Order: sequence, then C-alpha cells, then structure tokens
Amino acid sequence: MPPRRRVLVAGAVALVATAAVVLVWFQPQKLLIDETVDDAAPVAVGTTGDAGSVTTVTTGTLEVTIGEFVSLDHRTTGTLRVLDLGNGSRVVRLEGLQTDNGPDLFLYVTTNPVDGDEGDFDDEFVNLGRLKGNQGDQNYDLPADVDLADYASVVIWCDRFDSAFGAAPLT
Repeated sequence: MPPRRRVLVAGAVALVATAAVVLVWFQPQKLLIDETVDDAAPVAVGTTGDAGSVTTVTTGTLEVTIGEFVSLDHRTTGTLRVLDLGNGSRVVRLEGLQTDNGPDLFLYVTTNPVDGDEGDFDDEFVNLGRLKGNQGDQNYDLPADVDLADYASVVIWCDRFDSAFGAAPLT
C-alpha cells in the first residue's frame, strides 16, 4: 500500500474511533431526544371495617412539601412535591418537568441547598434512582429512613459529568 494511502486509512480509522468515543461517552444525541414520562399521581389507599368485613377506601395524600425547580447547568422547570401516602410510604413527585436530556441522569435528595456550591450536590445525598425522563410527571419512592429535615433540596444530577441540571428546595 502506498504511504499516502496508508496515512489516509489511518486518518479515517482515527476519525471513526474518535466519533465512536464521543457518541458512547458524551452521548450528544441525547440532547436531541426527549423522554416523556406520564406517571399518575399516587393515591393513598386504606382499609376500614370490622372483623367480618373489610372495605378499601381511597384517601387523599398529604403534601409534605412543594417547591419549584430552578435552572442550574441546564434550563429546568417543573414542580417538586413530596407526598405522604398515609401508610408509612412517601413519594417524591416531579410534575411538569422540563429539562435537557443527558447521559447518566439521577435524582438525588441532597443536603446542599439550591443556591449552594454545585460541587456539593453529590457529597451527602440519597439516590432515588435514574431519572425516568427529561419531561413530564414522574414518581420516585422515598426511603422510609430518610428524614427530610436533614436535607435541603432535590437535584437532577448528571453523574458522568458532575453536573447539576436543576434543583428544587425542600421547604
């Protein structure tokens, strides 16, 4: 193979390898793809009755806290609600969420306040799991042992790039 052709082939291989790394690691295509979630609001269900009959009744949820998301590294809007279902379980609910999509997004309950140092969002936190989608309404179970008095905010966190997309206060 002539030297010039060898250089062109090597350059093409390097270009393809670089493009593959960018697509796999940075996932820029996620910025173009919205993932919409439409979880129904949770409803508390209890039972009533005597030993001979049991009736299931739907009761209202108790709103523990409400807050609005603010943009940090990415434009983010929506409402955060923490709901007590009355049976010992609580749910973190995101309503009307709108943010950019990205790789490796998680939802954290964190001790860092919304206006705190961005690098502190992942210092002391409870991971509620991967963000289900970058748009819509979604529910996340809050572990029973989490005392919300010890935490300041909920953040959408990109673990790959240590980036806070947006956060809402737990007030």
